[in-house]
Amino acid sequence: MTTAYISHSECCLHDMGSYHPESPARLRAIHAYLEETGLLKQVLSLPAQPVTTEQLERAHPASHVARIRAAIPGHGLTSIDPDTAICPHSVQAAELAAGAVVQAVNGVCEETFNNAFCAVRPPGHHAEYATSMGFCLFNNIAVGVKHAQERWGLEKIAVLDFDVHHGNGTVDIFKDAPAVMVCSSFQHPFYPGRYADLKRPNIVNTPLAAGTNGAQFRQAIERDWLPALERHKPAMIFVSAGFDAHRDDPLGGLNLLEEDYTWVTHLILQAAKHYAGGKLVSTLEGGYDLHALARSAHAHIAALVSG
Repeated sequence: MTTAYISHSECCLHDMGSYHPESPARLRAIHAYLEETGLLKQVLSLPAQPVTTEQLERAHPASHVARIRAAIPGHGLTSIDPDTAICPHSVQAAELAAGAVVQAVNGVCEETFNNAFCAVRPPGHHAEYATSMGFCLFNNIAVGVKHAQERWGLEKIAVLDFDVHHGNGTVDIFKDAPAVMVCSSFQHPFYPGRYADLKRPNIVNTPLAAGTNGAQFRQAIERDWLPALERHKPAMIFVSAGFDAHRDDPLGGLNLLEEDYTWVTHLILQAAKHYAGGKLVSTLEGGYDLHALARSAHAHIAALVSG
């Protein structure tokens, strides 16, 4: 039993241009650092398998899935929103990214491995039910959650999101689904400015002021997430692991460090053990300083490995 590391080289074929922060270099930086430190030898490396149309359409309407697939250009780039573009290989990468989370769910539920980290892109947590935005095409976490419910009968799920940006897409998809609790910590006010004030019993928003440091982050997580987890008692936990709340990230204004990602990962692991028999699946969201991203992802994966 171990931690699975699920990725695919074709996730690097999605390219929004040489100056876009959500670049193929992100995955390469993580992989290179895991190799350099030897952590890659301690995980079960698996190639991602593509998602099926049926699995995608549990989280998104068929019309939206078809629209994204039809928008793929024969060459060059096509804009989806002001921040997001697609190239000829983007849907291929996005289907692998969502499929990796489905694959991770299956492996955890089959007890092939203890937990999993999906090193994939494009990210997913800004993708709403029928809207792609914020560098995201499909909501990878939501596809995985729906699969856990439909395939494995795990009704009560928790999604924990510590990206610097609010997980508006995940909230949009599950805001009227009480069995799925979404906890999102995020810089506020900040992009995307959607659903940050939504009041639902299953939506736990933790807004953080610009400049928030690790101690303040930890206090807010313990204050908001621990009681919510105790109320919800999830049968499985998913993590939207964005590392752009790091002090060095160019797109955020929070001041977290690698040790804060170690801390929050151990907190989540303990919750997974307590409520969910250890069932935990994590997937990459943001993180745009390559060095900080690599170190932070390493800290998160090392904590998963240590259990």
